Amino acid sequence: MQVSRAGSTGPGTGPSRRAVLAATGGATAALAAGAAPAHATGGRPGDDGLAALVSRMTLEEKVGQLFVTRVYGHSATDPDQADVDANLRELGVRTAAELVARYRVGGVIYFSWAGNTRDPRRIADLSDGIQRASLGQDGGVPVLVSTDQEHGAVARVGRPATLLPGAMALGAGGSTQDARTAGRIAGAELRALGIHQDYAPVADVNVDPANPVIGVRSFGADPRAVAGLVAAQVTGYQRAGVAACAKHFPGHGDTATDSHTGLPVITHSRERWEELDAPPFRAAIEAGVESIMTAHLLVPALDDSGDPATLSRPILTGLLREELGYDGLVITDSLGMAGVRTKYGDDRVPVLALLAGADQLLNPPDLALAHASVLGAVRDGELTEARIDVSVLRVLRAKARLGLFRDAYTEPRDVERVVGARAHLVAAERIAARTTTLLVNEGEALPLSRRRTPRVLVVGADPVSPTGTTGPPTAVLAQALSELGFSATARSTGVAPTPAAADEAVTAAEDVDAVVVATYDVEEGDGQGRLVGRLVATGLPVVAVAIGTPYDVGRLPRVSASLATYSWTDVELRAAARVIAGRERPRGRLPVPVTRGDDPATTLHPIGHGLSYRG
Repeated sequence: MQVSRAGSTGPGTGPSRRAVLAATGGATAALAAGAAPAHATGGRPGDDGLAALVSRMTLEEKVGQLFVTRVYGHSATDPDQADVDANLRELGVRTAAELVARYRVGGVIYFSWAGNTRDPRRIADLSDGIQRASLGQDGGVPVLVSTDQEHGAVARVGRPATLLPGAMALGAGGSTQDARTAGRIAGAELRALGIHQDYAPVADVNVDPANPVIGVRSFGADPRAVAGLVAAQVTGYQRAGVAACAKHFPGHGDTATDSHTGLPVITHSRERWEELDAPPFRAAIEAGVESIMTAHLLVPALDDSGDPATLSRPILTGLLREELGYDGLVITDSLGMAGVRTKYGDDRVPVLALLAGADQLLNPPDLALAHASVLGAVRDGELTEARIDVSVLRVLRAKARLGLFRDAYTEPRDVERVVGARAHLVAAERIAARTTTLLVNEGEALPLSRRRTPRVLVVGADPVSPTGTTGPPTAVLAQALSELGFSATARSTGVAPTPAAADEAVTAAEDVDAVVVATYDVEEGDGQGRLVGRLVATGLPVVAVAIGTPYDVGRLPRVSASLATYSWTDVELRAAARVIAGRERPRGRLPVPVTRGDDPATTLHPIGHGLSYRG
């Protein structure tokens, strides 16, 4: 396996523990020598040492600790030239090491599109290089490395890491034990890669089928069920040594607007918020969640000022801190999203977020401007240095609880032993087997018989892999069915099939005994629905597999059978293939209601619906 020039942190290549402690100063060394502070409201063991560390920081260093930013490249010191160019263009530095030295940032977020997650060894090398750059500074402290590894539809680290069923699939399985196990596996692999904070789980209750940004990222539409699964995942992640993050407070599950591109408005009353949105966040807090992410949306019943929740003191301080009693990290959603930039400029947003009660400022579009704006607000008296100290102390507490003052570096043997471990892969398959949901089974069309229907055509949508390391879905389904004894062929028709693509699919169906159609977030009357209609008209058994949201069945013509997988990563598709072939019984139950596409007021299948096989 190729290793970047940033190097491994094996013997002789990384700073020794003694060197780390020396570099981080007396107070930090004292912290490293003792137990990490416990997570609890009020005073914590170790706070005196952390406060002493804060007192020795310059204002610039304190402000840097509040920022979590992207950086391009697979190496902290020697990224590819294209990544150097992107860093210069967006951040004014060449490398991650320069970024840490200039801004003393408290956190770095990894993205696949930024070239950070190429393979496990390089990810670990990047993490070690970032820590080395920070701890090598005078008075340097460890960096909190984070990512969005929700699994399912949102993941940044791909194979050979274990890819697990996402939230709504786990909701369909209904097992808090499975949710906890998934969190533990995901957390263990992230920790081995030097990633210490995962922006998961999603605590939003998805009650709007048209929600364009949450959907299958939510555990479901029942707030009590969602709360239990959120708490279980928080426990799983944090027992593995990774800070979980419940998002998006105060709740993003009932909106038809994507806060990446607009400013959603939640029209819930305060009573409705307490009943629907609050339970998962209360459960996360009860479970000791290390961080909570804010939402860029308006909730007039909670704050009628017209400010999004991220910038709302009544919501972040009055509601989250004071009423719910939360004293952990509050992190903004990305400050580059449109939802937080519609009312104020990029210079004001970070200042207002801190005034509202946020601690970590995630991925501002212009880091130099944001950093200077916070410094200016302190020097002008709009923000007090004492207010900055409160958030810096929370950031340092989180790092201490994660053990980063004791040892911030990865262990090369853990990268090989933990990431993609066989036991983890087997567990992922077992969990997925409990999530596949059979919604329709006319005349017991499923399971397919290798004797009566040996030839199977798999057509449909092939959305891009969340990590770029799985799929395409039609090929995965066809291969899995072939391995189960069918003669299966794949033909991608896309998420918006053209008439020509539909013609080719119908022609190909002339030579098979059954058709499996992968559908992805069907809209009423769209090309996917027309394709399914033409295939049904052939008279062959047609099995629709919803690989995105489960709402597709309400927007399609009547099919022989309909399954929901809740995502299109390989583990979920293989589980669906086993159900189609009769090797597994479908055991999932809908975690959301499915309504008619042409009449949303009519429920086709309620929460809890799910068929199985007789015998």
